[in-house]
Amino acid sequence: MVSKIPPAEREALLAEPIISVLSVTAEPGRAPLTTPIWHQYTPGGEVTVLTSPGARKTKLIEAAGRFALCVQDPKTIRYATAEGPVTGIRAVTEEDRLAMARRYLPEETAIAYVKATPQQSENIVISMRPERWNTADFSDLTDELS
Repeated sequence: MVSKIPPAEREALLAEPIISVLSVTAEPGRAPLTTPIWHQYTPGGEVTVLTSPGARKTKLIEAAGRFALCVQDPKTIRYATAEGPVTGIRAVTEEDRLAMARRYLPEETAIAYVKATPQQSENIVISMRPERWNTADFSDLTDELS
């Protein structure tokens, strides 16, 4: 049976270091822009993403004033999508870059990644407050199919 994920569990899923998929309204006549991205989230807080200030996704996020992120746990076949308004855009710091890299990479690799991508020092941090959620939990089906 497919079920919704309770609020605490959906927030915990979004907080996992799973590469998310960002979606934002695109130009007229085009489908929404949808792209994988690293993100950070603490339950009850805001989602943050790091990106280039000149990227198409940045321009679209600024124009729309909101975006959505979706994470899927492939082990349990559960997903959570959070959508909400942009709450801030600011310059990235080296601490931001290293924290994001550490979230997804082992320590030594994270440090090497930050050193190898100095051009990303020009990136920005975009924050979003989740206000709408869409979730599904298919884990009961995986038990039935095993």
